[in-house]
Amino acid sequence: MLEAHSLTRRYGDFTAVRDLSFTVQEGEILGILGPNGAGKTTTLRMLTGYLRPTEGSVRVAGRDLAEEPVATRRQIGYLPENVALYPEMRVEEYLAYRGRLERLSRAEIRTRLPEVLDRCLIADVRRQIIGTLSKGYRQRVGLAAAILHSPRVLVLDEPTVGLDPKQIIAIRELIRELGRDRTLLLSTHILPEVELLCQRVLIIDRGRIVDQGTPESLRERWRGNHRVRILLKDDPTDAGDALAALPGVAAAERSESAPGRWLLDSDGSADVREPAFRLAVERGWVLLELAEERVSLEDIFVRLTTQDAAAAPTDQEAPIPESSGSSEPPEEAAS
Repeated sequence: MLEAHSLTRRYGDFTAVRDLSFTVQEGEILGILGPNGAGKTTTLRMLTGYLRPTEGSVRVAGRDLAEEPVATRRQIGYLPENVALYPEMRVEEYLAYRGRLERLSRAEIRTRLPEVLDRCLIADVRRQIIGTLSKGYRQRVGLAAAILHSPRVLVLDEPTVGLDPKQIIAIRELIRELGRDRTLLLSTHILPEVELLCQRVLIIDRGRIVDQGTPESLRERWRGNHRVRILLKDDPTDAGDALAALPGVAAAERSESAPGRWLLDSDGSADVREPAFRLAVERGWVLLELAEERVSLEDIFVRLTTQDAAAAPTDQEAPIPESSGSSEPPEEAAS
């Protein structure tokens, strides 16, 4: 449905995005992760046609964005991190105006408007002035505007930033609902959000893709040796040597988090949980906890994006705006 080929964006000597290539299938929700300055927002702006790439191309539903910009952008709905709304307009009035900008007919606007108001849960504020709405409601108005013209691809940049927990839950439910019938790209700093909503993850750092895959495949790839966590009551003095001698255990390490807690590294030859359980029964130990430790998406994100600043290429030390082309500053690089 969406294809990015060798996307690159430079601002003078500074390269914000470098040679990004990926595809998003129809009906897929793709999460885009990266630290501040990684190039996420720049990438989304290129994908949606708001920023021309220095090199590379974007295709949506078989159309080239550069060759057919108007027809291609009609297939895309975009919710930027800072939603551009007119605070003096009423919700219904603003959405009708956005419909006209999207070249919808009066009949299409009359049909679509009640649908998006209901779907985005803003029908109860349809006649309210936008400037009086909470941030959660304003985000929903922005989403309604993004889907008003029935785009096949929806791009969301930090849709839950600055919201309270109740608002976040409501927006997540709405995103999950919207993702059922369209391709969706979601950029966020909230890692649990990615695990809850996304089928696949793209991790970007310093303008490059450093890894991608499903959350589960990333965990499998980065897990290494399995590790089992065990907690024994009264911290038996002979536990260390006995646990280390179990079949399949490569090392037994005492944890400082609690007395009697041990971390068992597996050598990969066997699941060490069963022999650990049997050992506790034989020795008469009271087993309070026995669980396999899982590598979290947060662990993977930190490993992939934590780099020595001294190793960074010199062309990324300071952004220099271009003297021609787009006048937009390299916002992410400065953040």
